[in-house]
Amino acid sequence: MVSLFAAMGVQKLRISGGEPLLRRNIEKLVNMLAAVPGIRSIRMVTNGFLLAEKAAALKRAGLDSVTVSLHSFKPERFSEITGGGVLEKVLAGIKASKQNGFRPVKVNAVIIRGCNDDEIADLASLARTGDVTVRFIEYMPFDGQRLWGTDKLVSGREIIERIRERYELIALPREPGGTAEYYRFGEGPGEIGVITPMTDPFCSDCDRVRLSADGKIVPCLFDKTGYDPKPLLRSGASDEVLSNFIKESVLRKALGVETVLKRFKTVEHVRPMHTIGG
Repeated sequence: MVSLFAAMGVQKLRISGGEPLLRRNIEKLVNMLAAVPGIRSIRMVTNGFLLAEKAAALKRAGLDSVTVSLHSFKPERFSEITGGGVLEKVLAGIKASKQNGFRPVKVNAVIIRGCNDDEIADLASLARTGDVTVRFIEYMPFDGQRLWGTDKLVSGREIIERIRERYELIALPREPGGTAEYYRFGEGPGEIGVITPMTDPFCSDCDRVRLSADGKIVPCLFDKTGYDPKPLLRSGASDEVLSNFIKESVLRKALGVETVLKRFKTVEHVRPMHTIGG
């Protein structure tokens, strides 16, 4: 499937999950993907729990960069958010990523009102030295426990205002097709970003497509529909047939969260994020 996507012009891959580092021989998969003609960049989103022990092997296999989920600096709160995760293991994974030369190393923090919104400026401080980029993400209706609600949403604008209470921030131009708005610190080389799918969606130039863990093509994160190429793959369909299936699936892409919000003013729970990846 990656070879077919690459033949259509896809150059960047992001391996997510669930948790990709739980996959047996993940280094072998990265190496296979890196060898696909046309693929120029392979990145990974991970919870970081196993990253310290796997960082060196992943770098040798051809992984270019990592994004680590880190929603709190407080060990007890972090454990509660992650269902028992150990903060020190994640921090060790971030450190190992920097030591092994991943560029960039990013940290994703989902901000939830009444949960971790008191740590916004502290999390931003992780980016001050310039060797880590911290990206703040608006809370979306993808939690497994269905706790999402607009009362828990902290907007990207409020996040930036909170950081500016401590640091000077200078807005940077947005890259076409990018999900984040980036800012650099007025003093120092670091950058932070905000991803605002709920208050300022970026549907108009989104060019991403997902292959889910159960093998379905998902053209939009907010679309509950997936298009399953496995019957074609298992029946030995030609590359032309499979390529046409991919194109038809992408053409069926939902209108996106921007249109849903305009029509209904809110979005109901879509799916647990671990079923589709970040």
